[in-house]
Amino acid sequence: MLMLGLFAALVVMICLNVPIAVALAVAGVIGLLVTEGPGSLVTVALDMYDGSTKFSLIAIPMFVLAGAIMNAGGITDRLINFVTSIIGFVRGGLAMVNIGVSLFFAEISGSAVADVAALGSILIPQMKKRGYSGPLAAAITSSSASLAIIIPPSIPMILYATSANTSVERLFVAGVVPGLLGAAGLMGVAYAFARKYNLPTEEAFNFARLRHTFIDALPAFTLPVIILGGIFGGFVTATEAAGLAVLAALAVSAWYRQINLLHLKRAMLDGGMQTAVVMVLVAASVLMGGFLTRAQVPQEIAEGILSLTDNKWVILLILNVFFLIIGFFLHSAAAIILVVPIVIPLINAAGIDPVHFGLVVTLNLAIGQQTPPVASVLITACAVARANIWQVTKVNVYFVAVLLAVLLICTYVPQVPLFLVDYFYG
Repeated sequence: MLMLGLFAALVVMICLNVPIAVALAVAGVIGLLVTEGPGSLVTVALDMYDGSTKFSLIAIPMFVLAGAIMNAGGITDRLINFVTSIIGFVRGGLAMVNIGVSLFFAEISGSAVADVAALGSILIPQMKKRGYSGPLAAAITSSSASLAIIIPPSIPMILYATSANTSVERLFVAGVVPGLLGAAGLMGVAYAFARKYNLPTEEAFNFARLRHTFIDALPAFTLPVIILGGIFGGFVTATEAAGLAVLAALAVSAWYRQINLLHLKRAMLDGGMQTAVVMVLVAASVLMGGFLTRAQVPQEIAEGILSLTDNKWVILLILNVFFLIIGFFLHSAAAIILVVPIVIPLINAAGIDPVHFGLVVTLNLAIGQQTPPVASVLITACAVARANIWQVTKVNVYFVAVLLAVLLICTYVPQVPLFLVDYFYG
């Protein structure tokens, strides 16, 4: 009865536009007061502080900062030029460039919102000038930006690893193949739209231009090499790689001598606010998580579902549907922090690999970023493109179908995402 009351109070507070972190903290405090009395609140502040200062969480502001430096230092422009020289000759080449550059940008920022804000402001106006409709330009930019939480480094993966007490490095490795599959599928859909609307090519293939843009962008390629090579090679942890990414982004920007300090300041402030929101969520989740653990709620849920079925594939289907629904209403960070600690006992009891499940969760939340009413990434893309969210959604449904197909493949053919994990870690 208490749990139903707390859940109802949580829903009411969220509907009243109370910040999710505040609602979580209030519900957790009430739960502790009712079950254990005022004495249980003595260590609340220390528990919240300890929960939000885990070493792996330091990677989040570092990756956000690296992405801000990259965009302000002229690195993004050079990546766009290089990708254009490779695939600009294809019909709808600018759409391909959008997806391709998102793939590169995802390897530094780890944030889909940062991706769509940085690249959308550059590419969406250019796409509209070349005959792309506003909804199509926004849909391509929005869906490709969600690669940022599938391709490592990924901020939601860091949060999941912290919540599930699993390896963030292995999660990063598991995200590589699904991210590439998603990019290929998105390019296929973009090409179909380009043929349908007779969209233009950007330029004829020119080997001399390809060589020139490659040499110009060569310093920028050191960023993913440092991040992914360091993690996959076992030389650094994800947090250490984030710090190296910041230093490398600064060095590359200094090499180009093109850093925009005003742009960098604005991006750093935005990134700082995003990080603060995530950390407050993490701190608040400690209170709710402590109450749920002491009340044995996760264990009871696990026992309830296992009493219905112990088939892990059916359990994954149930959890997929659950996370897809959650994605309609919660941001990815809030969904992970609120739900993952509750379902982890079920995952362990069903014999599901927590790394595999982490990828399934991440893909579900990537889809959630594209589905209204919350749809933080889609809304950002619509704002940049000045397009109606429902018109964009009508186009975006085809791109979301690609992400859904990747989700089903990774859920029911776990060898696809995990074979690299097995190769690197045995």
